[in-house]
Amino acid sequence: MSQVLFYIHSQPDTNADLPAHFVQACQLAAYYYQQNKKVFIYTENQQDAFLVDEYLWQFDGDSFVPHNLVGEGPRYGSPVEISWLAPQHPRAVLINLNQSIPKFNLNFQQIIDFVPAQEQLKINARMRYSAYKKLGHTLSTQDVEAASQESTNQTEDK
Repeated sequence: MSQVLFYIHSQPDTNADLPAHFVQACQLAAYYYQQNKKVFIYTENQQDAFLVDEYLWQFDGDSFVPHNLVGEGPRYGSPVEISWLAPQHPRAVLINLNQSIPKFNLNFQQIIDFVPAQEQLKINARMRYSAYKKLGHTLSTQDVEAASQESTNQTEDK
């Protein structure tokens, strides 16, 4: 079964343009691209897919992430594909920005999901967590704010 990692956001969003978990999803897509892994970012709708696409275009030249919306770009897609529809090609990593578990979740080795700070989105994430568990996936969580605080402390200690 797949490894599912939930990133927990306990602080409310501070960026009005893009939710914190969308920003983190793009950063993770860049990380996995650098690891030579193909990524599929699954969004709730077309508008969210366009937001993610636009944000990835804003990365500077040194950290550019080749990406496209499903159906655009090369025949087998770019290293990072974004869509609100099912993927057309196999991928190693699913980054789920949808409020439900995709029916195609079993096709991925690794799944990244998020627990945003907003209460309704937390409830939806708990339901996804439970559903992943029932499907037999291996689950883990990481607190985003605690992890960033640790890295800040480590940097200050050096």
